[in-house]
Amino acid sequence: MQHLMGFLLAIATVQTRQVFQRHIGAPFELRPVEFTLLVLLRDNHGAAPKQLARALNVPAPHLTVLLDRLVARGLVERRRSSTDRRALQVLLTPAGEGLARRAHGVSLTMEDPLLRALSAGEQAMLRELLLKLARGVAT
Repeated sequence: MQHLMGFLLAIATVQTRQVFQRHIGAPFELRPVEFTLLVLLRDNHGAAPKQLARALNVPAPHLTVLLDRLVARGLVERRRSSTDRRALQVLLTPAGEGLARRAHGVSLTMEDPLLRALSAGEQAMLRELLLKLARGVAT
């Protein structure tokens, strides 16, 4: 099985999901896509739902469910654009900003034990190759 790329990616995914769950999922009560959405909103204040769906590579109805969940927790809010009343913006609430900041801080080092076996150059190459694969899948 070691010659099958999909198998190796699946094994690595199991490991990274366990790390995420231990460091962010359980302590902050966030799923990976919710964490990603909060960080996206922190870096893109007032993004439109359509932009967020595209960035997350999820269909609009799925994004609506995600946003509903985060709105119910008081982490995000939907607001009409002040320049175009037809357009919606999604914003972090103060609670959402705080949670995104804390969870992102944890994320900066949570994968260190997984990556310790790789040199800095190998880590950079792995990131580059994973990005290349992700872009290929998205197109």
